[in-house]
Amino acid sequence: MKTYLTITAALLLSLAPTAHAESAWVTDQFEIMLRSGPTTSNQILLMVDSGTQLEVLERDSESGYSRVRTQGGTEGWVLTRYLMSERSAREQLERLTSQLTNATSRGSSLDSQLLAIRGEYDTANNRIETLEREKSEIEQELAEIKRTAANVLAINEQNQALTEQLTASQIRGDTLEQENRALSGQTTRYWFLAGALVLFVGILLGIWLPKIRWQRRSRYDRF
Repeated sequence: MKTYLTITAALLLSLAPTAHAESAWVTDQFEIMLRSGPTTSNQILLMVDSGTQLEVLERDSESGYSRVRTQGGTEGWVLTRYLMSERSAREQLERLTSQLTNATSRGSSLDSQLLAIRGEYDTANNRIETLEREKSEIEQELAEIKRTAANVLAINEQNQALTEQLTASQIRGDTLEQENRALSGQTTRYWFLAGALVLFVGILLGIWLPKIRWQRRSRYDRF
């Protein structure tokens, strides 16, 4: 019974797809986006569920993306860090649970092999708990990023309002400067006219006063 379980477990664990391209599975943290290119600005083609098997066609270490093909034939790019080289812990747990159930129902379990499967079962459970903690941390980071992004948008709006106020102040300053220049020009013209008027009056007085003196002298000479 134990020997049969050992052989069954070994066969199940040793089975692997023989394909030209590398196989990878989507991490069991959450859904990931399949994009048309290796950047976040590219179009989202579809959302890939946790545990989905993908065919890796190439990896781009610079962008951190990998080009993959789904079992339905859709090709696109996903973040490499969301791919695993083996099935997700949740799927492994389901397989191991099925193996354990089948082996028990057939009455073909050996104590040593059962302990090994239970150990793998516990390991898978621990892996799931770790992934759930990581998922919670990522969700918290995402919420913090959203709050930070909202603050950045608010700051940008404030900066834009201040820039508009500064531009308006500069326009008002330029207008006042032009008005000041115009007033300065008018003042200069007024002073120039006043000087010309004083000069003209002086000339008139210079011409008129000698005539008055000459007339007075002429009158005195008559007497």
